[in-house]
Amino acid sequence: MGGNAWATTGAYQADLAAAFRAEQERELAADDHGFAGRTIEELWDDPEWHEYIFTGGTATVLDLVCLVEATDRDPGPVMRPLTDAEIRAWCPGGRPTHAEWEAALDTDVLDYPARGCGNCTVLHDEEGRPTRIAYWGVTAD
Repeated sequence: MGGNAWATTGAYQADLAAAFRAEQERELAADDHGFAGRTIEELWDDPEWHEYIFTGGTATVLDLVCLVEATDRDPGPVMRPLTDAEIRAWCPGGRPTHAEWEAALDTDVLDYPARGCGNCTVLHDEEGRPTRIAYWGVTAD
């Protein structure tokens, strides 16, 4: 198997780690993938969840254990925000809109991360105000 790419957006919060955890909780509430009644922390403590994630995964933010610093190069399974330089490589103004993010992914100007990893960045409206957080990644399988 080769890993499946996925992309979504979630609600904006200035605290990216809190926004990521909230997006995981929202996703888990929408689909528990057969692991009913468990928190994110409990899932990541369960070897059966590891097996589920690493042999197929959910193609969502649930596939990643935590959000790390933008400069962290941990091989995963983690969500990493883009650095300012990485954002400016495909969005020179440094405040990408939803349309710019989608276009960058669609044209391969913005790469998907390695298998079992995710990236995120804040999306902005036309006036430069933060509105959403973009998440994208690749399953580990």
